[in-house]
Amino acid sequence: MRLFHPLSLALLFVTVPVVSALAQAPPAPAAAPTPRAPRPKLPGEQWEQIFNGKDLTGWQKIGQEQWNVEPGGILHGVAVTKAYGYLKTEKNYKDFQLSMHFKCDGDGNSGVFFHSEFKPGTPDITQGLQFEIDCQAMKHTGGLYGDGRNWIVWPKPEDEMVVRRGEWNEYVLTVVGNHYVSRLNGVVLVDFVDPQPRSFDGGIALQLHSGGTGDMKFREIWIRDLTQR
Repeated sequence: MRLFHPLSLALLFVTVPVVSALAQAPPAPAAAPTPRAPRPKLPGEQWEQIFNGKDLTGWQKIGQEQWNVEPGGILHGVAVTKAYGYLKTEKNYKDFQLSMHFKCDGDGNSGVFFHSEFKPGTPDITQGLQFEIDCQAMKHTGGLYGDGRNWIVWPKPEDEMVVRRGEWNEYVLTVVGNHYVSRLNGVVLVDFVDPQPRSFDGGIALQLHSGGTGDMKFREIWIRDLTQR
């Protein structure tokens, strides 16, 4: 007769737990949510006010001329020397639309420079074109000047009288690549494709011309930045 060893008999009743490999594996990470595409800007949201009407935040004074912010959100530039003076944006722009109002209180010449840079510590401009501002008759307001080429293009003779002396004028300026458009008081003065552009990026600068007679006011300065870098 064959006898069972007590230990062997005990092993018959031992239950060995079986744990599946699936139960031991950590749970799979949840799939990351698909990011939502940014909401396209509505037409009015594409414009940014770059002069806040309170102070010169976002602007840099170039030269010694006087720039003050007056009640009603008016930026007033007055010549106090006979040198050039500028107020330049701290930010650079390649392509843009700029909307503003200007008023000539004196006989001085002014302008809106773009793609502009200056010799450090001086009002000596090293690059940039300007859309002309001069409220005297036949002074080519809306025309293009600069980049070492003097006059590049100016309005038709019948459009020279669109500018209003002693009144607020609405100026809308467009720069896209080498295509430049100026519109004054609702009239397109210049629509020009430059065959030989020399500057492509830089600040926007309001000018007080040399001679000591500059007295210019600006307000409601807005920009629609079209730059792709």
